[in-house]
Amino acid sequence: MPRLHCPRCQRPEGHCLCALIPRLPSRTRVLILQHPSEADHALNTARLAHLGLVNSDLVVTEQVPSALWEAHEGPAYVLFPGEGSTALAGANTGPVQLIVLDGTWRKARKLLHLNPALAALPRICLTDTAPSRYRLRKAPGPGALSTIEAIVAALEVLEAPASFQPLLAPFDALIEGQIKAMGQETYRRNHL
Repeated sequence: MPRLHCPRCQRPEGHCLCALIPRLPSRTRVLILQHPSEADHALNTARLAHLGLVNSDLVVTEQVPSALWEAHEGPAYVLFPGEGSTALAGANTGPVQLIVLDGTWRKARKLLHLNPALAALPRICLTDTAPSRYRLRKAPGPGALSTIEAIVAALEVLEAPASFQPLLAPFDALIEGQIKAMGQETYRRNHL
């Protein structure tokens, strides 16, 4: 018999995170483009971010139509480090759109490669970020964050002094739940 899942957060019944998910407003529109291979992932932080942000959209796709950002007010920026990206800065006077790619680094690069209009948008990157709290995956390098952590860090720059830390409560609970389910010994052996 298949396990029942919460229809909103998609966590298994008994592990629902909905009570921890806030509903936070933001001036910044957050568009999360999720690679299809991530949509059913057990640790889907993009879904948690979308559920917690009133002004957000989550689109699962490999083919990204430019109408996703052209139909909205404000310039669009892709949050993605690397060549051609500039450091994210605050003090924006009007609304902006933050486009966040959700997937492995390889899959996120593939989204850019397959979508020239998306790749042509200005890219921004985070600087001086705290280490990731995503203790279940090895970061590919310093400053690598989960999708939800990157969104929180970016919004806190774009909308300072507003705090978006409540978005991390379900993320922290998700990580703790996974560690508890695998047991401390397995966690220590495989992740420390």
